[in-house]
Amino acid sequence: MSTNTTLTIDIVSDVVCPWCYIGYQRLKQALDSYQDKVNYTLRWHPFELNPGMPADGQLLSEHLAQKYQITPEESEENRARIIALGEACGIRFHFTPLSRIYNTFKAHQLLHWSATYGRQTELKLALFEAYFTEQENPNALDVLLEAVDKAGLDRDEAELVLKNNQFAEAVRSEEQTWVEQGVSAVPAFVFNEKYLVSGAQETGTFRQIIDTLLSEAAE
Repeated sequence: MSTNTTLTIDIVSDVVCPWCYIGYQRLKQALDSYQDKVNYTLRWHPFELNPGMPADGQLLSEHLAQKYQITPEESEENRARIIALGEACGIRFHFTPLSRIYNTFKAHQLLHWSATYGRQTELKLALFEAYFTEQENPNALDVLLEAVDKAGLDRDEAELVLKNNQFAEAVRSEEQTWVEQGVSAVPAFVFNEKYLVSGAQETGTFRQIIDTLLSEAAE
């Protein structure tokens, strides 16, 4: 096998998608086991699970019942499963009866902007933690700017980006592009613009894909 193979991994996801968080952590675990063989670049792309969500969001339990016809009992079971899966890969999910789901368009604008500074992953993780662990609103300006701070980005510039809707059109265009390419659910991972993998796959599955890419690079 060749050493220091470079991989480009595009990740289509949403900030309020627990499986997107789990999927990333599993991918990271897989990549960490190839430290001496792989250099990689992650590129995050927008997907809104609920583009029509009002500014103040909606109770998560109410939302799941309406959108997926999930009973309260099923919802509780799903949350318990997500919490357990999160613990297995280092995520602390926190749900309460008052948990809400929110619109994420502003967050995606800042993620688009952060790519300019090579800090997308840092911002994405800060937003995941704000929403899933701290139960904060990723549509609220103060929450967004706090995540920007944690990611090592400029708070004033970020606020200006949102005030001017600087990347709103670019985000809408990118969302549409991925839909046109067949992405209808997230997370979706594209390896070297070649292999599309849907869902929060097991770490072993990601390793198999990386092994395939390493073998191809060695040929």
